[in-house]
Amino acid sequence: MDSSHISRADILVQALPYIQKYAGRTVVIKYGGNAMINEELKDAVMTDLVLLSQVGVQVVLVHGGGPEISEMLGKIGKESKFVNGLRYTDEETVDIVQMVLAGKVNKDLVQLLESHGGRALGISGLDGRMLKAKKYEKADVGFVGELTDVDVTVIRDAVAAGYIPVVATIAGGEGNEVYNINADTAAARLAAELGADKFILMTDIAGLLRDKDDESTLIPQVQVSEVPRLKKSGIISGGMIPKIDCCVEAVRRGVRQTNIIDGRTPHAILMEMLTNEGYGTMFI
Repeated sequence: MDSSHISRADILVQALPYIQKYAGRTVVIKYGGNAMINEELKDAVMTDLVLLSQVGVQVVLVHGGGPEISEMLGKIGKESKFVNGLRYTDEETVDIVQMVLAGKVNKDLVQLLESHGGRALGISGLDGRMLKAKKYEKADVGFVGELTDVDVTVIRDAVAAGYIPVVATIAGGEGNEVYNINADTAAARLAAELGADKFILMTDIAGLLRDKDDESTLIPQVQVSEVPRLKKSGIISGGMIPKIDCCVEAVRRGVRQTNIIDGRTPHAILMEMLTNEGYGTMFI
């Protein structure tokens, strides 16, 4: 018998207990980075999500759209401005953010999932008052918000009807303002409110590394209680700090495990969820 057939069968057998484990469970995936730009990677992500949905996993996709927002601002001659890593969002910019995230990016992802055989429903934090926010207070960044309340009824209804919810992270304020919300933060909070078994944060790095220049030093598993020590030692630093803080927050709010995975690798989601080895760094 062809050895490649045996290998494929072994992969399927290995995946079976994980399919059984996650069937009927909620998994929230924050989609961003290179996997959202590169067409081959984008195709692999959509395939992964549809496959998981087909075997009974309740998939929720939360997306950003920074490059698309910057591109649109450039088209109207407006320069992108950042303060402490947050996009400065004035009144004109927040209109662009709403249009790009809840419009083009969200609906493009819905169409992609549908073209791969899935059933998807695009929603934003404004739908059903899902995400409520107040003005971010630590710096003057305009219409950037901090979440004050999360209502996941719309997402639960979409999942119950057999759809993959695709969520754009804009939120409403008390005075009907629209706020731009950091997608990592929103995804982690949604995972907690949904009682998700797993929260996956896709990035452009292999995971948490002991040596930032050596992917062989990947740390596969971290207890959230270890995070302060890893920050103090410098292993967690720079742009990894807010991402790992999101993972820690999700675990502390009840998500069983969170993962930072490398979205530059095709089918990274399936490798993390349906193999013995897993992928990236898991926080428990």
